[in-house]
Amino acid sequence: MVVTAEEAPGKMTPQLWRVCWVIVFGAFAGMLDTTVVNVGVDTLVRDLGTGLGAVQWVFTAYLIALAVSLPACGWLTRRYGAGRLWLAALVAFTVASALCAFAGNIGWLIALRVLQGLAAGLMVPAGQTVLGEVAGPARLGRVVSTLGIVVSLGPAIGPLLGGLILHSLSWPWLFLINIPIGVAGTLLGLRYVPRGERGTAHRPDGTGYLLIGVGIPAVIYAATAWGETGTFASPRVFLPALAGIALLVAFCVRTRGREHPLLDLGLFGNRTFAVAAATTFFTGPAMFGAMFLLPLYFQVLGGSDVVTTGLLMIGLGAGSAIALPLAGRFTDRYGGGAVALWGSVATLAATVPFAVADLPVDGVFVQALLVLRGMASAFLMMPVGTVAFAAVTRSQLPDGTAQINIVMRVGGAVGTALFAVVLANALPDGPAMAFRTAFAWLTGCSVAAVGLTAWLWRVQRRNRAVAGTMA
Repeated sequence: MVVTAEEAPGKMTPQLWRVCWVIVFGAFAGMLDTTVVNVGVDTLVRDLGTGLGAVQWVFTAYLIALAVSLPACGWLTRRYGAGRLWLAALVAFTVASALCAFAGNIGWLIALRVLQGLAAGLMVPAGQTVLGEVAGPARLGRVVSTLGIVVSLGPAIGPLLGGLILHSLSWPWLFLINIPIGVAGTLLGLRYVPRGERGTAHRPDGTGYLLIGVGIPAVIYAATAWGETGTFASPRVFLPALAGIALLVAFCVRTRGREHPLLDLGLFGNRTFAVAAATTFFTGPAMFGAMFLLPLYFQVLGGSDVVTTGLLMIGLGAGSAIALPLAGRFTDRYGGGAVALWGSVATLAATVPFAVADLPVDGVFVQALLVLRGMASAFLMMPVGTVAFAAVTRSQLPDGTAQINIVMRVGGAVGTALFAVVLANALPDGPAMAFRTAFAWLTGCSVAAVGLTAWLWRVQRRNRAVAGTMA
């Protein structure tokens, strides 16, 4: 039986650690899949006898499907329980991975990637809800930091593992590696993960789901197309962008006056949650932009192949994995706002050298910067999410985790597109100048992150002062 926060406030129990690591085990499959498959573009084009445009949909369809399922997570959690939803999503993800490996053509592969994305979109926030329910605010930082180890290691290990697989095996093994992880995670989850309480959730708002379920993917698709085309003037970019924004505005208007909305947007009336959500969105470009630029930096300027690039990127994930446990303890002790402010300042310090100096691509100094950036990201993204989850009540947690994930996904998509456009437009000046320009923009985003985390720190400090006065 899991010890709840009320039974042992502030203490990390063995039962809680077991739940935490099982959730992490399941999340590892999703994070690994995303980064491993990304290195297989050329192989899929060749082995499936199709074009680059069609293969691109293997990745785009996954991201869009993931965004489609996120708005439904809150209602499904209230209806069936967070643990049951997490288990069902993990099983669906594992089955979809096996089917992807046996897809006979590009059409079937794209369709099955949609199923994978739908499952992944439910698995992440459902797992976060489970952890929030069993941990409570006093232990949330340490628990979420453990989940963050997977988030940081996935992008570092995935490209290297994908390159090794494609060097020795065929592309179906990019998906087959998920099977043992998914099966083991399911068996452990059946034993250790609490199912959660079945609720009496009201009938879902079908019209509202249609509005947001189409609006979010439309915005993400527009951002992706913007990065590919390099211009917002293309109908492929501005038409889905305008349609997506209009649908999201309509969803907000419809939701505002409803007694039982699909997503409780009233959470943004909580100032702490609102500032944490804004920080999550606007720090996305600073974090995801680096994940887009750095592999290209090694490949274009250094001529590294996929495997070498994966090895060079390990420092980033290793830095995060090393710092996350410490970041979790600091968050529980000092507050997520203060820790995130430290992280944003360190992120800025690790970014500026790429924008102002001609760095040796594979030098020791560059690797030191990657480790610093990895450690800084552990002190930035995880504490902000912890602040958001701790700011809501237990009953609001399903909606809170879903909304933070939506904000993070949209912010990440916009950030990646932004740096793709900046880099493409600067390439005529030469690769070295193009990357310095892109990293200069990344520096600007890092400065914005410092300002936002300082705002979050001030809000938390004011809340503590008010609470102390009332006490």
